[in-house]
Amino acid sequence: MAARWNKESRPTALTDFNARFPDDDACAHALATHRWPDGFVCPHCDGEGWRLRSKRHTWQCKACDKQTSVTAGTVMYRSKIPLRKWFLAAHLVVTHSNGISAMQLWPAVGLNSYKDAWLLLQKIRRAMVNPDRDPLTGTVDVDEASLPFRRNTYPVPGGQGRSALGKMLLVGAVEIRDIERHGLPTTMPGRIRLATIPNYNRPTLHRFIGSTIEPNSLVVSDGLPAYRELQDHGHRPIVIGSMAAHIVLSWIHRVFAQLKRWALGVYHGLRPKHLQAYLDEFVFRWNRRRLRKSSLDTLLDIVGVSQPAPYKLIIGA
Repeated sequence: MAARWNKESRPTALTDFNARFPDDDACAHALATHRWPDGFVCPHCDGEGWRLRSKRHTWQCKACDKQTSVTAGTVMYRSKIPLRKWFLAAHLVVTHSNGISAMQLWPAVGLNSYKDAWLLLQKIRRAMVNPDRDPLTGTVDVDEASLPFRRNTYPVPGGQGRSALGKMLLVGAVEIRDIERHGLPTTMPGRIRLATIPNYNRPTLHRFIGSTIEPNSLVVSDGLPAYRELQDHGHRPIVIGSMAAHIVLSWIHRVFAQLKRWALGVYHGLRPKHLQAYLDEFVFRWNRRRLRKSSLDTLLDIVGVSQPAPYKLIIGA
């Protein structure tokens, strides 16, 4: 979907980024501002404190005397990568219209290895989900889809129809907004949500809808029997019946189409183990496609409330 270029949708130039974040100290100050906009708050006792001169990027509480690094409790915690490289990597991820792979990020940021670039990207993706984000509201299209396994990794032939054989299953939802263009009524997509699912059964789809869409919303879905009885969960369902889903649910099908092109074009296919992380990245970029200038600040806001993500946790060890 083509972006409307304006002051907010135009990404920040690299020269502007370098001027704003010239070194680690500037990055630490920016991260502290996003974490504690009203001043330092001790994570142990909620007390006030001050920044230490003897230790870089560290604050001390005047109530309990405990010291806190600016990265403590975030995905950056205990990372050996300098803050400046963290910020540059985050800038490249949110400003590239199609994202950036670990192989591309490795030399662009000046990291030591491909493993460092891959781990850094995985941690940034974890920080792209705001735990306090609002559910979708109004009229919401919901549909399910599948992605093929990455070639040469899972050489399993795909099943037919909604079979899960050789596929990665997912479900998506998109807000539909009624607008007027050139004097004629039309619709535009709002925010989206994507999630991996083990099957297309009723409990699975109802669980996604219940956790993603605000009650009393108008949920539009196809004729799959699993979407029935949504009214029991406080929603107002509309089932399109026998009409072709790609006609009535055009926007969610466009989301799926772009997702598949993105997965093949940037990563040459995805693997099931980390699929949700890649879906979260796609959702973050889509929902901020017209706010790309402030995307880095949004990401820093989420980093401030994120949780540490060590390597063993990410790989599932």
